[in-house]
Amino acid sequence: MFNIDLKSDSSKLIAAFLAVYLIWGSTYLAIRFGLESLPPFLMSGTRYLIAGALIYLYAWKKGAGHPTKGQWLRATIIGVLLFVLGNGGIVLAAQSIPSGLVSLMVATVPIYIVLLDWWKGGKTPSHFTGAGLVVGVLGMILLLGPSKIGGTTSVDPVGIVWAMLASLAWAIGSLYARHADLPKSQLQAASMETVTAGAIMILISACIGETNGFNIAEVTAKSWLSLLYLIVFGSIVGFTAYVYMLKAASPTRVSTYAYVNPVVAVFLGWALAGEAVTSQTIMASAVILCAVWLITRPSKAKLQPVPVRTRELETAKR
Repeated sequence: MFNIDLKSDSSKLIAAFLAVYLIWGSTYLAIRFGLESLPPFLMSGTRYLIAGALIYLYAWKKGAGHPTKGQWLRATIIGVLLFVLGNGGIVLAAQSIPSGLVSLMVATVPIYIVLLDWWKGGKTPSHFTGAGLVVGVLGMILLLGPSKIGGTTSVDPVGIVWAMLASLAWAIGSLYARHADLPKSQLQAASMETVTAGAIMILISACIGETNGFNIAEVTAKSWLSLLYLIVFGSIVGFTAYVYMLKAASPTRVSTYAYVNPVVAVFLGWALAGEAVTSQTIMASAVILCAVWLITRPSKAKLQPVPVRTRELETAKR
């Protein structure tokens, strides 16, 4: 029925967007199931370490060369920004503030990316982009509702700070990864970022005492399956698609995943975990999709992916 040539840059870009939109939206539920019997940093570190090692081996078998020390250093910086500070900061924030508020703070990532890219000399945000950012945040507020965002108790300012720093770190890491001098193989670059972050997160897990008293025999089948899903789809498929998006599309368009993922998560929670979906949820989803359309609205009739070889030409000029 569908005749999509994945050798086309446009088709690859569309497939990458769909992967990040849908798969990363599903990881919210997978993480929830995994945390039922796995410590957060240990689970995340294991996920990234195994996924990174598998991607690296695959890239090596496909002929990827040996990365330099400088490339390892830059990959580690990206891994720390995206995963250790980004995802790790969200884990810390979720321990002291409502999960709805955490999700709303994550939705500020597109704003950070637009402003940072503009500050670094990138394209001035259009009126449509600005409107889309505002509409997106409003859609998130409508999706979550005041009770889910703030709850009935006072909000811990430390948790707010962690969520803000995590979102800012992810935005900085995404922009840095777009132009950093990394291996030509995007798979190899993604694996280096993931495996170093995984090792650091496991070290953090041991330092904060997560492994004390942990009994692997007590891990449930649901948590094991969730971890497997996070490794294969959340990290191997999802993150490699995200790395491709960073090279082939504008940072503003890439950042729209932060609006779409919660919508996917809500409907999967309804389908698989019995969570309620109300008319307010459907209305909020429509508002968020409108925001995504405003942000991704191209000046021409269709998306024009940025050639991946642009980075190679930029590197050659240095």
